[in-house]
Amino acid sequence: MDISNFLLMRQEIMLLSIVLLLIIAEIFIPNDKKSSIVHFAIFLFGIHTILGFVELSEGSLFGGSFQTTKLVYFFKNVLNVGVLIVLLQSADWIQEKVVNENKGSEFFILLFSSLLGMYFMISAGDFLMFYIGLELGTLPVAALAAYETSKRISSESGIKFILSAALASGTALFGVSLLYATSGSIFFADITTITASNLTILGFVLFFSGLAFKISIVPFHFWTADVYEGAPISVSSYLSVISKGAAVFILMILLFTVLKPLMHIWENMIYGLTIATMVIGNLFALRQQNMKRFLAFSSIAQAGFILLGIISGTQLGATTAIYFVLVYIFSNLAAFGVVQAISLQTGKENMDDYNGLYRTNPKLSLVMMLALFSLAGIPPVAGFFGKFFLFTSAASEGYYLLVFIAAANATISLYYYLLVVRAMFIRKNDNPIPFFNSKIYMRLGLIVSVIGIFVLGLYSPLYDYIFELNGFLNQ
Repeated sequence: MDISNFLLMRQEIMLLSIVLLLIIAEIFIPNDKKSSIVHFAIFLFGIHTILGFVELSEGSLFGGSFQTTKLVYFFKNVLNVGVLIVLLQSADWIQEKVVNENKGSEFFILLFSSLLGMYFMISAGDFLMFYIGLELGTLPVAALAAYETSKRISSESGIKFILSAALASGTALFGVSLLYATSGSIFFADITTITASNLTILGFVLFFSGLAFKISIVPFHFWTADVYEGAPISVSSYLSVISKGAAVFILMILLFTVLKPLMHIWENMIYGLTIATMVIGNLFALRQQNMKRFLAFSSIAQAGFILLGIISGTQLGATTAIYFVLVYIFSNLAAFGVVQAISLQTGKENMDDYNGLYRTNPKLSLVMMLALFSLAGIPPVAGFFGKFFLFTSAASEGYYLLVFIAAANATISLYYYLLVVRAMFIRKNDNPIPFFNSKIYMRLGLIVSVIGIFVLGLYSPLYDYIFELNGFLNQ
């Protein structure tokens, strides 16, 4: 194997190099200058994100265990952009940790290690590489969830996440072992010939259950609200978009290619899970007061909408699912960014605290309104087109009742998203959140998110480009 073949792992090698550089910086930079690590990490990852858009050839390594395609490159770049926004929004909080607790590089090392695992997961050509990536992408997040060691709720969040993740990983691995028993191989290319025996179906159900945990599909969603509430806001935003986005991508590819022979099994299962996830996510979101729990149940409901694209098993469905994930990343990060900016300045995280926010902080209120309108699917922002395309893909395959139920749930979601808008713009507050100026990194993160919300809705060639990347699914 020529050493130039390792350029196929350019993203992984670059990210691993960043982690090593941060470890060296942590060792040699004096304690009174540790805050410079924050700037150093963001700068390095910014360069990594930009270089990721330099296109390379497709290919595979390690006997087909690691594979790269244009679609994989594209989605890794999507994850990079999302993580960069998370870093920008986290910079002020991390610098505060550096000053007060003399720690900060651990956050970046754990975050990048988790992202590295997701790289391997979505480039996997067999179940072994997939599982290694799944574990590497999950375990560092448990430490991140418990990052604020001075807060008991953060420690509880980490414990709940690691216990739930361990159960989900074990379930998925058991499912993989059953699929191996029926197919005789762990390579995806060999498993496409499996038949729908009872053992195969059981293996698939167990495997799907493990991934459903990552996506917060009902009934595998119980950890979500508690972990989001207890974890630092940056970690909650990372879990809600980056971790979920990577899991959706690999699940979609496996269902559409490797597990295509079982489509008559999984389409019925996904049909029921789509309804349950949308309904339960929306109904529980109606009753939330804490903004992190509110966005947690919102993300559960959004997972239900994503399944509308996956259920069709077509090129159109795959395109709409990926496009919606891209829209969801920018929309959700904008909402979480506003929550984090307010929490850093005031420590307030409840919806009632946002009463009268527009009178004191109009720009933050407008950003939150745009984010919530996009999540609700109100035109002309990108979320409208995302939901419209999802409904279209499901309707094109004859799932009219499912589309009707989804439209009803979209109406319900509009109500609870408008509750936050009402609090900010209409309700009065005798003790409102005072005016404050966010620092440059937070501003930049929010600006990038808002630009993404508008551009994705107005720049149609991007959707066409994603459609072309999914050409191998064309039926």
